[in-house]
Amino acid sequence: MMRHGGCLCGSVRFQTAGEPVRVAVCHCRYCQLRSGSAFGITVVFPTTCIEIKSGSFDTYTYQTENDTNLKIKRCTECGTSIFWELDAERFKGMTATAGGTYDPPMPWTEVDVEFFTRSKAPFCLINAEKSFAESPQYKPVISVDGRLDGS
Repeated sequence: MMRHGGCLCGSVRFQTAGEPVRVAVCHCRYCQLRSGSAFGITVVFPTTCIEIKSGSFDTYTYQTENDTNLKIKRCTECGTSIFWELDAERFKGMTATAGGTYDPPMPWTEVDVEFFTRSKAPFCLINAEKSFAESPQYKPVISVDGRLDGS
């Protein structure tokens, strides 16, 4: 199935083919700050299933507590976060897309998993198949300042 999406200003347009590998809600502080919301909706596809139709991106890279780099691709015109990639082995060949950037109606009605419920806003009620206080792969090796901690 083909799905289409893009940024706020309309400069970036993309399409995805097939079904996502995972649909997740993440309540970690990184996703809260990246999305400007209480959580991020992450829809993961093999990178080869995503086609950029128009627009240009800038990239913001930061180091996570797990000592991996996360690269966020944002529209150069309006700044909407569209894609991100984590340089961890388990995400090799995968790209995360921002769930809110897809054209309506929201194509996913089910969430596979939610992560970092330890920093979940009290008003959020997510019906996910699995739920974790952190991520099963969360093994912090570097310390971050308190605003990123989320515990």
